[in-house]
Amino acid sequence: MQTPAGLRERKRERTHQAISAAAISLFLTRGFDRVSVAEVAAAAEVSKPTLFKYFETKEDLVLHRIADHRGEAARVVRGREAGVTPLVALHRHFRDGLDRRDPVTGLNDDPEVLAFHRMVFATPGLVTRIGQHAEQDEFVLAEALVEAGLTDLVARLMAGQVVSGQRILARRNWHWLADGRSAADVHPQAVRDADQAFALLHAGLSSAG
Repeated sequence: MQTPAGLRERKRERTHQAISAAAISLFLTRGFDRVSVAEVAAAAEVSKPTLFKYFETKEDLVLHRIADHRGEAARVVRGREAGVTPLVALHRHFRDGLDRRDPVTGLNDDPEVLAFHRMVFATPGLVTRIGQHAEQDEFVLAEALVEAGLTDLVARLMAGQVVSGQRILARRNWHWLADGRSAADVHPQAVRDADQAFALLHAGLSSAG
């Protein structure tokens, strides 16, 4: 008798979450480089081959936590309302993320989120993978901007500036929180910084004609 598709999917999701939870707990406690994949598998009560069916690499055990944000800027541009320019849509989206304390903006002072970011930024392999993700995000954002009517060169330049700018803003916010300030305290400055960053992007685009 076959297991119903819905049940199989729920079991798969539970296993995925169990492996993820075990991995993050071990990494935060001991450090990413000091924990082996075998130890993660043992903690999650699965075999190494099973673990690799869910996560192709050790780095994926960490970075899947932010996988939903991959390609996000391109989705914002493509999903914007009529009459809204791509930069305005991206600016509004980042500001909304600050208001919601979205961890990807760096403005989330939950202790586990702070520890997660600290681990990522302290691990060269994870930083490298994030850089690769950012490069892919630039590529798909540039495609969306070309679809919005920009020339290929302007689209590529803007995509690089947007992705880099948001990364700088997020890292700046995280550093403030890591120094002991609260998200509520940092929020006004984070908003001003985001407004300034996007104002510079607007000015640059205007000069590009």
